[in-house]
Amino acid sequence: MPMIDIYATAGTFPDVHALAAEAAATVKDVEQVPDIPMFRTNTAAFVHELPAGSISNVDGASNHVRVQVLTNAGALDRDKQIAVVRRLTDLVARAAGDDTLTQRTWVTLGEAAPGGWGLWGHAHTNDEIVAAARAEIASLQGGGAAS
Repeated sequence: MPMIDIYATAGTFPDVHALAAEAAATVKDVEQVPDIPMFRTNTAAFVHELPAGSISNVDGASNHVRVQVLTNAGALDRDKQIAVVRRLTDLVARAAGDDTLTQRTWVTLGEAAPGGWGLWGHAHTNDEIVAAARAEIASLQGGGAAS
């Protein structure tokens, strides 16, 4: 269940809520997790609008965007890493209405430490998350076994 943080100068995005929702949906889709409430309600994006002047490259330009994606360990293999970076970069540019932003968007990928994925007040291992997802799928299917 990824958490996505998007950092940009205030005013970069006309609709930050739509950007947050689409970023969360994008990463959930790339991860290819089941479309169940557990993943829909716990995959989230946060758009951080920073004051003018709080972002800078070496030359002093502040028209950059940083996207940080944190997933559970092993959630993104190399193909998924490439896909999530491409799709989020394109999303950021589209949401800003600035095609050139693809050249100024940095996407970082990170993984939570094993046993350190906090959800529902508990630090879960990957196996516990998988077990919880399978239980929810079984529940949604009327108690039948989840595959």
